[in-house]
Amino acid sequence: MEGGAFILVLALAVALAESVAPAERKCQLSGLWTNDQDSQMEISVLRDNGDFHGQYLTRVTLSGGCARVSPLRGAQQQLGGEGWPTFAFTVLWDKFSNATTAFVGQCFVDAGGKEMLSTTWLLREAVGSLEEDWKATRVGRNVFTRKRTPKGKILPNSSPLCEAVSLPGP
Repeated sequence: MEGGAFILVLALAVALAESVAPAERKCQLSGLWTNDQDSQMEISVLRDNGDFHGQYLTRVTLSGGCARVSPLRGAQQQLGGEGWPTFAFTVLWDKFSNATTAFVGQCFVDAGGKEMLSTTWLLREAVGSLEEDWKATRVGRNVFTRKRTPKGKILPNSSPLCEAVSLPGP
């Protein structure tokens, strides 16, 4: 009978978690996030109007070279307490690329409380002529999950590849 009681309690817990409305499981956009490519971003506290800023450190570059922390700016749709928030932000790839990326997405919380950002992005690389325009825009998708860290400085200033390049030789 004990095994049956445990299964009943477990089934009730799962049903209760699934019945919790999105408004009761809020997804907070601010904080540190990492994606499936191991890129990281830190989003500031949202302003009352939904605006935010932050930093992005990519692990993927067009040239395959060193990446530096780049600024991001965006806005979150202000909801009336229902549903999951949508958002958009741009990243200007500072000091290492002539490209800009625009992300759009939505914040979700699963039944277990795990927050995730489902995003689609467009990356626009500068090209030298109108004839090359066809190859200048790329599209992709990333899912970000919250990364828990101790307080203090969160993002490094550059990718590990940059640190390896800047180390003096023997």
